[in-house]
Amino acid sequence: MNKRWILKDPASPEIIQKLSAELNISAVLAGTLAQRGVKDFEEARYFFRPNELHLHDPFLMKDMEKAINRINAAISANEKILIYGDYDVDGTTSVALVYSFFKKLHSNIDYYIPDRYKEGYGISLQGIDYAAQNGFSLIIALDCGIKSVDKVDYANSLGVDFIICDHHLPGNELPAAVALLDPKRPDCDYPYKELSGCGIGFKLIQAYAEVHGLPFESVAEYLDLVAISIACDIVHVTGENRVLANLGLKKINESPCIGVKMLMEVAGKNCDYSISDVVFLLGPRINAAGRIDDAKHAVELLIACHEHEAREKGDMINLHNVERKGHDQQITDQALSIIESDEELIARKTTVVFNENWHKGVIGIVASRLTEKYYRPTVVLTRSNGHVAGSARSVVGFDLYEALCGCSDLLIQFGGHKYAAGLTMEPEKVPAFMAKFEEVVGATIPDELLVQQIVIDAEIDFSDIDSKFFRILNQFAPFGPENMAPVFLTKNVYVSGAASLVGTNHVKMFVMQPGGPSFSCIAFNQGHLLPQLKNGVPFDICYVIEENIWREQRSIQLNIKGIRFN
Repeated sequence: MNKRWILKDPASPEIIQKLSAELNISAVLAGTLAQRGVKDFEEARYFFRPNELHLHDPFLMKDMEKAINRINAAISANEKILIYGDYDVDGTTSVALVYSFFKKLHSNIDYYIPDRYKEGYGISLQGIDYAAQNGFSLIIALDCGIKSVDKVDYANSLGVDFIICDHHLPGNELPAAVALLDPKRPDCDYPYKELSGCGIGFKLIQAYAEVHGLPFESVAEYLDLVAISIACDIVHVTGENRVLANLGLKKINESPCIGVKMLMEVAGKNCDYSISDVVFLLGPRINAAGRIDDAKHAVELLIACHEHEAREKGDMINLHNVERKGHDQQITDQALSIIESDEELIARKTTVVFNENWHKGVIGIVASRLTEKYYRPTVVLTRSNGHVAGSARSVVGFDLYEALCGCSDLLIQFGGHKYAAGLTMEPEKVPAFMAKFEEVVGATIPDELLVQQIVIDAEIDFSDIDSKFFRILNQFAPFGPENMAPVFLTKNVYVSGAASLVGTNHVKMFVMQPGGPSFSCIAFNQGHLLPQLKNGVPFDICYVIEENIWREQRSIQLNIKGIRFN
């Protein structure tokens, strides 16, 4: 698939010169830093040295005082408290964090994760009934609830109070909860809006700790869970999230909780975790619990106090992940077959595929794979509890949620973000939805958004890359949305020696620039270019600079994102 190469607009020469002089770094690094909004020495110190002092006052979040007062009252009166959260990574880490913290202070507490297949996403009537029937008078809902107006009214009618901790966009009406913590509510002045659901949970326990004079260490022990949620929920790695992710990754790599430690062991990597490692190694295993069996197993792992208990849960979750991979591959192959055998589907600006026998737990993963393949807004549908359930994914720059709003007359319910969403409809509405989704997207998506892009930070020469450059570049991490690993462009390079194919479709080679050094390079999924990569043939590359570790030897490696022949 051809990709668009887009070179970012450079920062102002004045800011580049100022940063370069104040920080004693190259103009290239100063420019790359400025593109991330850093303009002076103080902002650079905040960026490069994030610490707990950079965390915002939790009481800046609207309703935080109400939330803490209600929790205080519940603990004083020995009320039963139920910690409620969604079944994905953000939800399960949120529940593990808040439950573990308050369990040390209040024994009359339990948690509840809705069943993905029987109850669906968010707050359920079954969950509220469970609370009422078992004497819980307070529910703390995490990573969900902001749109549950009717459900909260129902809980209130049963004498069950709600504290909602959510990070999704609210609707026109807010639920009648005792407290509603969500930086995205229009009347909340909290200075950072992009916290994960687990991040909101962390602010809750941070506020409680401050009121009761507990040391920061009493909440810092859960930062590994916060980092996992930030990585896997694909929220911005900027501002307060960047501080939390940095502190959380440090905890993962130095002193993870027992459950996370076991998860790292079954994943086959025990140290040097990055955000990317969390996303690809830990996240799928936590998610697999709810996709294949019951997400409560993930919470049980994350709150485990004994190693033998955690090991048992970790092994079980790992087996679920193996099963998940099998479903994932089978359904992806079937979906690709449906598309490739239908010229009309291939010609569309959207992908919508339906098979009533597909496993609901993996359709989101399949939607992501189809989006990677065809690069257009994608919905994968299957049967679930008499309805048709779907998982949707978008392309960079296109608001999927808005497109689903345009199809809302055909949907029972839907919710999510700009780039990922879930939906439910009646089975007979599937053909109409396929046509309407294509119509809405086709009328609103610019053609250029249907071509995958590579955003390039700066053009450099290989001579710019030395040990100091690489050392400082590493301090731009942790990487993630809005702070991605810098991508550089170097023109007129040549293969040094011979390029070779490794794995199924990857190219390994050394690349040089006349008069400059050569670098080891890996180009994933670009084996089709191997015949053109010959000595003496110039080409341009865009790449991320990484550290390669082989047999305990560390070296700089270029991870090539694109190759363009002159």
